[in-house]
Amino acid sequence: MKKLVTGILSLAVVAGLGFGAAIAQDEAGGEEHGGGTPHYPIHKPEQQDWSFAGLFGHYDKGQLQRGLKVYTEVCSACHSMELVSFRTLEGLGYSDAQVKAFAANYEVEDGPNADGEMFTRKAIPSDHFPSPFPNKEAAAAANNGAAPPDFSLIAKARGIERGFPQFVFDIFWPYQEGGPDYIHALLTGYQDPPAGMEVAEGTHYNPYFAGAAALAMAPPISDDQVTYDDGAPQTVDQYSKDVSAFLMWAAEPHLEDRKRTGFMVMVFLLIFTGLIYLTKKSVYANKEH
Repeated sequence: MKKLVTGILSLAVVAGLGFGAAIAQDEAGGEEHGGGTPHYPIHKPEQQDWSFAGLFGHYDKGQLQRGLKVYTEVCSACHSMELVSFRTLEGLGYSDAQVKAFAANYEVEDGPNADGEMFTRKAIPSDHFPSPFPNKEAAAAANNGAAPPDFSLIAKARGIERGFPQFVFDIFWPYQEGGPDYIHALLTGYQDPPAGMEVAEGTHYNPYFAGAAALAMAPPISDDQVTYDDGAPQTVDQYSKDVSAFLMWAAEPHLEDRKRTGFMVMVFLLIFTGLIYLTKKSVYANKEH
């Protein structure tokens, strides 16, 4: 059995090395000859130090509140969060009164009324974040033909393959922060295209974009654009980290509970395994083998 496991692991390592070498050779060949099929993103997102990473990870409520402010003042002009209700903001440390006041800043469509007509009213905590556009066609028309994606689950939907050798370790210890890494890299990755590269008119070069070398969204935020009340740095890097953490919370608000439950289950299984082993030894202690 030990030889079989050792053989399988050896084959996995050799295959991984070969796969990594093939990717490196393919990318190098593409850069040298300027041909071949391009691979996106051009640059892999760098792994960030998130408070919610790891077995005992937890959300930093101060960071989440800053991220909500960035989303409200910048991102919400184009991106919706139609699956997130205002009342869930209590999880960020806000009181019921604060949530009601925050929701009242938005207007939502309701109805029909007694006359069979739709009407608008101030939002209440049970309402969801409304879309800034009446429909996807209007959103696309206002953004160079590309409708901005909804942000409700984007932090869980935008993970990027980490490549070799990280993906080998991810088999045994899954990496769940790829989405926030990608969002942070995208927001901070705008730059001038390299010499000889042309991008379509109306698009902006970003080597961290997963779909192409450039995207229709212009750099959405700049230094000192959002005012923080807690003294945190008002830089693009900090804004990007805060809104990425907030979007991770929006996609998985019960992450802390899930990790606590998983840890208790693992402890229970270890104790249970130990008890089973001791029971087996006690039962068969006086048996002849």
